[in-house]
Amino acid sequence: MLDFILNIIIGGLLGFFGGLLGIGGGLFAIPTLSLLYGMDQQLAQGTALAMVVPNIVLGLYKYNQRNKIEWKAGTILSLSAFILSWFGAVIAIDLDHRTMRQIFIGFLIFIAIWNIIQTLGKRMSTGLRHLPWPYFATLGSMSGFLGGLFGVGSAVIATPIITMFFGATQVVAQGLSLAIAVPTTAATLATYSFHGQVNWMTGFAMAIGGVLTVSYGVRAAHSLPQHILKTVFSVFVLISAALLYGQLE
Repeated sequence: MLDFILNIIIGGLLGFFGGLLGIGGGLFAIPTLSLLYGMDQQLAQGTALAMVVPNIVLGLYKYNQRNKIEWKAGTILSLSAFILSWFGAVIAIDLDHRTMRQIFIGFLIFIAIWNIIQTLGKRMSTGLRHLPWPYFATLGSMSGFLGGLFGVGSAVIATPIITMFFGATQVVAQGLSLAIAVPTTAATLATYSFHGQVNWMTGFAMAIGGVLTVSYGVRAAHSLPQHILKTVFSVFVLISAALLYGQLE
């Protein structure tokens, strides 16, 4: 019972940061499960998804309330992402867990550096550009595949691209990215579950905590400047990468 309550508390912390950064919490849940519970990479990713799915659904609802999502673009992104997410998840299941962790660490560092470059560049957001649909379909496909591979939800990949190349503000990009993440995380979770790579009891407890706090994270996201959101995101990602790297040694 004590473990269940502790998992709710951990899920609450992850849910808040997931809502704050528009990523559902999976990016930080995976290192947490690996470091605190000794889970291998695939089991940590699958269990994190059990927490992430309800967080993402609620986060999407809250973001849409505060900043109406462009549903035409979101539909193209989500459909193309959904198709490719399954392939990424299948590849991840078959990889050696140590190799998978090394690739995941490299992915975290890349995402953090990308966000830092954006922050230093101080590029002004001009509003979401309505580019031809193949641009959105390409982004959705790439985000879906990598989201399925790493079990973090497509929002992690899509958000920095939408701000950099599609002209959206950070909060608009985070909301739109969650629209991609809903179908892809559900498909990825189903794949991991089918292969026995989900600890449902832990994931369920963390999901309860996340649902209780994700709304507060979304509220905070809309009150903070973009550069602060990007900086917080980059710092947490680099800390996660460093802790996971230390576990490899």
